[in-house]
Amino acid sequence: MEFIVIIPARFQSSRFPGKPLVRLGGKPMIQWVCENAAQVLEHVWVATDDERIMQAVEAFGGNAVLTSSAHQSGTDRCAEAAEKLKKNISFDVVINIQGDEPFVQAEQLKQLMSCFDNKTEIATLVKKIESNEELFNPNRPKVVLDEQHNALYFSRSPIPYVRDVEKANWLRNNTFWAHIGMYAYRKDIL
Repeated sequence: MEFIVIIPARFQSSRFPGKPLVRLGGKPMIQWVCENAAQVLEHVWVATDDERIMQAVEAFGGNAVLTSSAHQSGTDRCAEAAEKLKKNISFDVVINIQGDEPFVQAEQLKQLMSCFDNKTEIATLVKKIESNEELFNPNRPKVVLDEQHNALYFSRSPIPYVRDVEKANWLRNNTFWAHIGMYAYRKDIL
């Protein structure tokens, strides 16, 4: 099975405009995402609608593809990029790593890739929430899982809601999951 990483990155984020170009440790955030993904996979591309991001990616030797500015989500941006890239690159699965995940680890990518067998069409990663700060942080997406660990629902609010328990005690009574900003899709369902 062949994989490609596509990193959707837009400049006009509603919460933090220009975030992909913010410098961390002397590099733009998007460069960290690309370099970490390239530790595992050969084909790593940034999908963007912004020339500034395109130029920054090309300046550090990365690959970028220009996409429409009309997309409603990063997944839509990845789908357009995958459509353009499949003409020249062979792949079965697209891994979508959010452009604001500079600390993505090689092990996480390998774990996500290992989810794919002959039947898997979509996969993502989660981690157990360990603190109230993380649980109640609206910038950390949460996910509810079923008994087979299929994602049922994503939210920026703590989910599921726990009735009749003080919020300070929610973690003592339930397991909560945080979404890690990576998804993988078979190219034919993206």
